[in-house]
Amino acid sequence: MCQIPGAGNVKVSFWLSPEKVYYGPAWYQKKVSIPESWKKQHINLYLERAHWETTVWIDEQKVGVQNSLGTPHDYNLSDYLTPGEHTITIRVDNRVKDIDPGVDAHSISDNTQTNWNGIVGDIKLTASSPIIFQNIKLYPNVTDKMVTVKGQVSNSSGSSQKCKILLQVREVGHTKKELQKVIKEIEIDAEGQFEIEYAMGDSPLLWDEFNPNLYNMQLRLESEQGIDQKEVTFGMRDFEVDGKHFAINGRPVFLRGTLECSIFPLTGYPPTNVEEWKRILKTIQNYGLNHMRFHSYCPPEAAFQVADELGVYIQVEASAWANIGDGKPIDQWIYKEAEAIINSYGNHPSFVMMAYGNEPSGENHEKYLEKFVDYFKKLDNRRLYTSGAGWPLLDNLDYYNHKGPRIQGWAQELNSIINAEPPQTEFDYDKLIQETPMPYVSHEMGQWCAYPNFKEMSKYTGS
Repeated sequence: MCQIPGAGNVKVSFWLSPEKVYYGPAWYQKKVSIPESWKKQHINLYLERAHWETTVWIDEQKVGVQNSLGTPHDYNLSDYLTPGEHTITIRVDNRVKDIDPGVDAHSISDNTQTNWNGIVGDIKLTASSPIIFQNIKLYPNVTDKMVTVKGQVSNSSGSSQKCKILLQVREVGHTKKELQKVIKEIEIDAEGQFEIEYAMGDSPLLWDEFNPNLYNMQLRLESEQGIDQKEVTFGMRDFEVDGKHFAINGRPVFLRGTLECSIFPLTGYPPTNVEEWKRILKTIQNYGLNHMRFHSYCPPEAAFQVADELGVYIQVEASAWANIGDGKPIDQWIYKEAEAIINSYGNHPSFVMMAYGNEPSGENHEKYLEKFVDYFKKLDNRRLYTSGAGWPLLDNLDYYNHKGPRIQGWAQELNSIINAEPPQTEFDYDKLIQETPMPYVSHEMGQWCAYPNFKEMSKYTGS
C-alpha cells in the first residue's frame, strides 16, 4: 500500500504503508562522560546502519556528514571528546536530495524496505591507541597456499612512531588449530601502509558451499603509544570464471539462487542480528539453494557472517536502481558506496559477486558501467563483477545477469512458452547460453501473482 500525499487517507495496493510516514531530519542527543583514561586516545563513534544521511556534532562543534546506505557510519571524535562531560548530537535525514538512488531502489523505497528514519544495530563509542589499524584486506591465494594481508595504519600521536605488527591465524571450529606467528616492524608518520605474505601451511582448509571452512586472522599493532587489535574472519577460496561457467577452487559451481529485496514488513528495515539471518539463509538452503542476490541494496554485517558460516554465495549491489552516466551526483556516490561496501565486507568469502545495482537506465549508462566494472576489477579482485542486475552486456564483464530465461516475460500474455504451448519439457535456454560469451546468471526468473488470504489479515501487524 502507498499513501498518496494530500489526498486524504487513500491507499493504493502497491507499496508498504507505515502508520506514520516522515521524511526529514530527526534529532538524537546524548550526554556522555569521557574518562581521564581516554585522553589522547583514538575515539570512534560507530553507527552500524543509519538511514540515511547523518550529521554529528560534539557540543556546538560540527564533526561531519556521512551518507552511505549500505555500510556503517564511522566518526573520528578524537579532536572533540576531551575528558569530562559532552553532548553528542546526531541528525538523521532520510530525504532524497541531490543524490537519487532511484524511486524504486530497495535501499530506500517503500516497495520493500521503506524509507525509514533512524539508526539500527550497534551504536558504539570506543577508545583505542592513537595508532590504529584501518581498512585491512585479506587476499587468499589457494594455489600458493598464502594470504596477502594489506592494510593501513593511522597515527594521530603527532610524531613518527616505530610499530610492530603481529599476525596469527586460527581455524574456526572445534579444532581452533593455530598457525604460525608472523611479525613485521614498520615506522609511520601520520599514515602508513603495509603488505605481509602469510603462509597457510601445506594443506589449508578451503571454503565452499559444501565445506564452509573459516579462519580468524588475529592482528596486533604494538607501539609506545599502546596496542590496537583486530580480528578478521576469512576463507581460503578462489571464485573465478572458467569459460562460460563459474568455478570455486577449480571445481565447477552451479548457482541455484533467489532474490532478497529487503522484505521485512514487520519493521521496514533489515535485521542486524545473526539469529534472523540464520533463519533466512537456512530456509533457502532447505529448498536446495546456494545463492542469494541482494536487489539494489547491501545487507548488514550479520548476513555476511551467516553466509560465511553456512556456505552461501551472495551478490551485493551498491544500493541503486537509477538513471546513471549523466554526470549527476548519483554517479560519484555509487562509486563511493561500492568502495565502502568492499572495504566493510570484502573479506567475507561469501561475498563472491557484485553489481552497481538493478536495471540501469540513462543515455550513457553503458559507458558509465564499463568504467565502473574496470575500476572495481582493478581495485579488488576477490570477487566477480557485472554491470547491472538485468543488463547491459559489456565486453569487460565477468558474468552477464539477464532476464532471458523466463517462461512468462513482461507483456507476453498468450505468446509466452507457458501459454502458447501445451504443458511440456522440451524447451531450454541453450540458445541464450551459446550466444553469451561468459557465464549467464538469470535475472528475476519468476514474478507471480499472489492471491491474498483474508483470514491472515490479523498477522499483518507491521509496516
